Amino acid sequence: MKIGIKSLGCPKNLVDSEVICGILQKNNHQICSNVDEVDVLIINTCSFIQDAVEESLEEIFEAIKLKEEGRIKGLVVAGCLPQRYFKNHLKQEIPEVDAFIGVGDLIKINQVIDNIFIKNKKIDYISSVPTFLYNSTFPRFTITPLPYAYIKIAEGCDNNCSYCLIPKIRGKYRSRKIEDIIKEVEIISQKQKLREIILIAQDTTKYGWDIYGDLKLAELLKRISSLPLKDLKWIRLLYTHPAHYTPQLIEVIGESSKIVPYLDLPLQHINDEILGKMNRTVSRKEILTLIKRLRKEIPQLVLRSTFMVGFPGEDKQKFTELINFIKEVRWEKLGAFIFSPEEGTPAYRFTPRIPKKKKLERLEKLMLVQQEISREINQTYLGKEIEVLVEEATKEKSGFILGRSAFDAPEIDGKVIIKSDKLKIGEMIKVKITSTLEYDLIGEPIEEDNKVINY
Repeated sequence: MKIGIKSLGCPKNLVDSEVICGILQKNNHQICSNVDEVDVLIINTCSFIQDAVEESLEEIFEAIKLKEEGRIKGLVVAGCLPQRYFKNHLKQEIPEVDAFIGVGDLIKINQVIDNIFIKNKKIDYISSVPTFLYNSTFPRFTITPLPYAYIKIAEGCDNNCSYCLIPKIRGKYRSRKIEDIIKEVEIISQKQKLREIILIAQDTTKYGWDIYGDLKLAELLKRISSLPLKDLKWIRLLYTHPAHYTPQLIEVIGESSKIVPYLDLPLQHINDEILGKMNRTVSRKEILTLIKRLRKEIPQLVLRSTFMVGFPGEDKQKFTELINFIKEVRWEKLGAFIFSPEEGTPAYRFTPRIPKKKKLERLEKLMLVQQEISREINQTYLGKEIEVLVEEATKEKSGFILGRSAFDAPEIDGKVIIKSDKLKIGEMIKVKITSTLEYDLIGEPIEEDNKVINY
């Protein structure tokens, strides 16, 4: 069969989608990027918050139109949406879908396809308690051939934040073994010119606790850093919970030449009462102590965080405390979103609720504050030379190439806009910054004897 896939949501979902495609390709199916060429379309969904649910449903109904028009023969819905809603009559509500498959059953994707088109059966696979954890023996098909790859080091979550459905959707925290992760890095490095690997999990700093009885992220990073991979330049960490940092982890990050001094530290809030209601298990004082230590012990550190506004009980004073904290820390990178009351979470019942209009007003105010901070920080790069990974050509106009510095994660942070049309994707070059925007940098390749300096 010719099969296409749409991967929605976060990079963790993207890894799942690549595993799905790898399994199908191994079973002689052809993976196609053009929807008009496929027999079957798989939509790997997200349902973390209501906006994600709505996006998933929109994609499903668009695919149903394609099926009705005869442009595709089959439609499979995978991932978080069926895992969350299958018991709530999802199958009856959307009968046009040929099969639903949950996050714990992705390994059965080939059986799903065979059931539909060989046995003429519509069989769904939704394990009530997901236990699946992919490993290096599973093939991965790279959906977007870029010079970086995400490595999922663990699945599920045990933190039980009061607003979050991940433990119910994805199951308990499950770490992969260090040797298996190392093997996957080596396999991917042999398949593509890998400049950067990005370690992801719902909580990367808790890595190893369930299988080793200890936090082992520092050891994992040491092992990956020591691999003899000549093309690999950067190792990046995302989704680090502030409650699970260790002195060893901070030391390894501070001393390594390959681990980029960029830390994603999602905090959600800073007010102690709100943090308590969120079940974040850290206090304002502990957060400030950690930030101070990170800034002190990791040279040239860039910090990113994510905050939630409009959580039940967030009055004007508590929101002002959050704004002042953001001004005080001066995050180099920052994202924010409004609280979404998700049925099935403790926070769904919390009061007093903040009106949506007020939540959106607070979100806008917070991001305007951060925009100014980001503009000022970016201006400090003016005239400086930085290392940049070349990633893609601009879509707007020719003569420019898009790249990314070590201080920017893919998709979520800014870009370096390079004045050149001669560079190749995957090159690492030195760029002199000539202009700055709120979130992006603009620069020119530094040339020596008319040749771009490569690394």
